[in-house]
Amino acid sequence: MKELFDLSGKVALVTGATHGLGMAMAKALAKSGATLIVNGHTPAKMEKALEDYAADGIEAHGYLFDVTNEKEVDEKLSEIESKFGTIDILVNNAGMIQRTPALEMEVADFAKVVNMDLVSPFLMSKRVAKGMKEKGGGKIINICSMMSELGRNTVSGYAAAKGGLKMLTRNLATEWAKYNIQVNGIGPGYFATEQTAPIRVDGHPFNDFIINRTPAGRWGDPEDLQGTMVFLASQASNFVNGQIVYVDGGILATIGKPHGEE
Repeated sequence: MKELFDLSGKVALVTGATHGLGMAMAKALAKSGATLIVNGHTPAKMEKALEDYAADGIEAHGYLFDVTNEKEVDEKLSEIESKFGTIDILVNNAGMIQRTPALEMEVADFAKVVNMDLVSPFLMSKRVAKGMKEKGGGKIINICSMMSELGRNTVSGYAAAKGGLKMLTRNLATEWAKYNIQVNGIGPGYFATEQTAPIRVDGHPFNDFIINRTPAGRWGDPEDLQGTMVFLASQASNFVNGQIVYVDGGILATIGKPHGEE
């Protein structure tokens, strides 16, 4: 059974993996044997990230490029492929969110979010899939969101993009299954990260809401995503295609409970 989840000899590229959930998922791939390529956009963040990976015993190879820029993507991926070979596993994790009420959101800002969260995964997947097709297979994992299924105030651009990413995942799976390419997604729930630290305190309305809304009764730990990531990246998922696995502690499975109910 261990062989099913062994990623030795595989080359994995994770976008936006200089911190947070992206880094946690990238570490899982490396610890399962994959050669890890990390994408980022900021030199300082990349430098710190590579130090963090090294401190965890992981050799990560960092590449700075804009995943929304087709020319940059092609140039950097050509460089990566010439050094490491065909990319076997692509994780489209890079993304952004802008919290603005829809009536106040500029069209340009809406388009910027969609470009990052939806267009860039298409661009990256299309470019990488060419090599996967020639090699005879590969794994593409898109990082979706609970907003792929639900709406929420002030995130119209993000929700539109993540909903679109769910359907892009299914459509690419449909088109590329004949090449032995599996395209799936992970939809994280609410996780304990540096970004959520200020609101993860007892008495904070949103913290209380998440604890009450989640059947598991807690925020997710970034490591909770690692098993799902390795599964979707490995041969254990060779007949799983076009699926979104929601790692959310059960939020999407329930309508919730009244405040104070046991």
